[in-house]
Amino acid sequence: MTDWKRKLSSRKFWALLAALITSLLTAFGANNDTVIQATGVIGAFGAVIAYILAEAYVDGKSTGSDSQE
Repeated sequence: MTDWKRKLSSRKFWALLAALITSLLTAFGANNDTVIQATGVIGAFGAVIAYILAEAYVDGKSTGSDSQE
């Protein structure tokens, strides 16, 4: 089974997604502005999702350590 939390927080995954979409847009003749905007949006979403998952992990760990004491 795929661990989606780990995949979505991976910078490699977001770099792959940006490269794939950029390549497809270029192959289908999209102009440079569209390609740059798509890459920016993917990078922004990747950063936000990675931050949210990292914070959730840290919060979960701190809550878990409090309940064990």
